[in-house]
Amino acid sequence: MIPGFATSIGTKQFSSKFMPENYRISQDLMLSNVGIGTYLGNPDSQTDIQVEEAIRKSILSGINVIDTAINYRAQKAERSVGKAIASLISQGKITRDQIFVSTKNGYVTNDADVKEEFWAYIQREYATSGVIKANDISSGYHCMTIPYLQDQLNRSLKNLGLECIDLMYLHNSVEGQPDISREQFLKNLQKVFEFYEEMRKEGKIRFYGMATWECFRVPKDNQHYLSLSDTIEMAKKAGGENHGFRFIQLPYNLYYDQALMTKSQPIQGKDVSTLEACMALGIGVFTSVPLMQGRLLAPGTVPEFGNISQPSLRCLQFIRSTPGVLAPLVGQKSQSHVDQNLQIMKIPPMNEQEFVDLVKKMVG
Repeated sequence: MIPGFATSIGTKQFSSKFMPENYRISQDLMLSNVGIGTYLGNPDSQTDIQVEEAIRKSILSGINVIDTAINYRAQKAERSVGKAIASLISQGKITRDQIFVSTKNGYVTNDADVKEEFWAYIQREYATSGVIKANDISSGYHCMTIPYLQDQLNRSLKNLGLECIDLMYLHNSVEGQPDISREQFLKNLQKVFEFYEEMRKEGKIRFYGMATWECFRVPKDNQHYLSLSDTIEMAKKAGGENHGFRFIQLPYNLYYDQALMTKSQPIQGKDVSTLEACMALGIGVFTSVPLMQGRLLAPGTVPEFGNISQPSLRCLQFIRSTPGVLAPLVGQKSQSHVDQNLQIMKIPPMNEQEFVDLVKKMVG
């Protein structure tokens, strides 16, 4: 198990080797404004090799934000991240304090390295042992009981080969728990925050947050809506002013623009966008699906700007230049995609005025 976590000194050392404009400070950490995601791919050894190599190449090209989840590729994504990090550290290419690793727990997952039918595995591994009880799993294949999250955290640490995870997300909890009342959900969420604060004290995680799909970008009247300021008050109740709820993740791209355009988060009596709310509340935002899993790459879909020829790079440039966004998380495995996407680290993001001018042009 590799000790340590991302530090101010370590991340600053890392960023000093690359273009300084491509790093942002959050929680006193210098984080790359593009991160690598590990969501897609088959749960097989061939994909393992591709993912490991993509992570190594991304880190050596200046990316120090690595995002995964225990259910991605049925635990194999976390293991690929762990192997890639361990190999770079053993070669002396990086140190643990230079990289920021996030993962997610909540969804019920099997283990692709155990050749067993999904529900047989869940029954044997969790139900028989008492980790999961009757009715703990929602119809959305989600479980946010403390025994389950404790079990999953320990598995994530083992999969990653790390003593401490920089950021632990509760994964799609609002969206994954459709069967309970809002009142019960909030009670459960409070318990999860209290658990995460205990794990911070034990040194197993540094920060926590919520990786979401809808709840922070929908209008107030949507059943999945969640107030960010209310959520932070829950974190304060669990951990005081120095609580660990410091990051969220949500979809954002040229199509999913709600985080920028929808004003549904109340701040000081005024409804603002989620990104504005996060800036006001000191919450870092990582974004998912920057390329809409390739759908935004069709010819003519992404408007041309900034003398950037590749549509994928224009997508990343738009997202990482958006005020309030720390980094888009781009999933990449094949050598050609990795090489292409990493070109973004050779140019600076747009400044705020350039971004505003582009948005005005795009919306007419």
